[in-house]
Amino acid sequence: GPLFNLAGEVVGINSQIYSRSGGSMGLSFAIPIDVAIDISNQLKASGKITRGWLGIAIQEITKELAESFGMKNTNGALVAGVEKNGPADKGGLEAGDVITKFDGKPIVTSADLPRAVGSAKPGKVAAVEILRKGSAKTLNIGVGEMPNDSNEAAQPNKPESKAEANKIGLTLKELTPQQKKKLNGKNGLLVIDSIGAAAQAGIRRGDVILGLNNSETQSVEQFNKQINAVVSGKTIAVLVLRGENTLYVPIKVTK
Repeated sequence: GPLFNLAGEVVGINSQIYSRSGGSMGLSFAIPIDVAIDISNQLKASGKITRGWLGIAIQEITKELAESFGMKNTNGALVAGVEKNGPADKGGLEAGDVITKFDGKPIVTSADLPRAVGSAKPGKVAAVEILRKGSAKTLNIGVGEMPNDSNEAAQPNKPESKAEANKIGLTLKELTPQQKKKLNGKNGLLVIDSIGAAAQAGIRRGDVILGLNNSETQSVEQFNKQINAVVSGKTIAVLVLRGENTLYVPIKVTK
């Protein structure tokens, strides 16, 4: 919502360009004043605000994440989640893509994207330049209109199990068919326990692991095999779902 100063003037407006649940990884960006003026003009003209919307969660690319994706620099906005049937999903954008240009505007840091998307008129088809698995691609994505908020958080069950912790300290369990349904049939792995490198990186019990670097998780056994194959000292990026938010977490693999 708007941020007011003591004189009651609007000094900034928090925007959420991403998912309906406000799932922008808990980040909301204060919109620059030129965009705020545009919003106030739109309100005067039509009594409502239309903001461009893509239906994605993004995050800043750190040095560690750039390294795990084999990128040369930290430019761009990393897509950490794509809302099913949202504009980005329909346009072919996937988690793990890095957006480098939106509608002709270079995206240098992730904060450049909300401004670019928010000022695009809903209905416009925008050329979106991305890096996917290291190669450049251009997608044409129809910009949607920012929907109203609704929030249904999926609560993970608390299963009891005697599974072993893997090399990075995660004890994982396959999801039940009901839990998978909430993920549109995707194979997530439920974190029963997190110690060692995974715990230090911030992964906790109840999180769901959706992928590793650019591949989706298939099974606990396969995920652990992939982790075991990683050379010690190398950083991997693990895609984690917490509540409704998805986020890539860099983890350094040690012996």
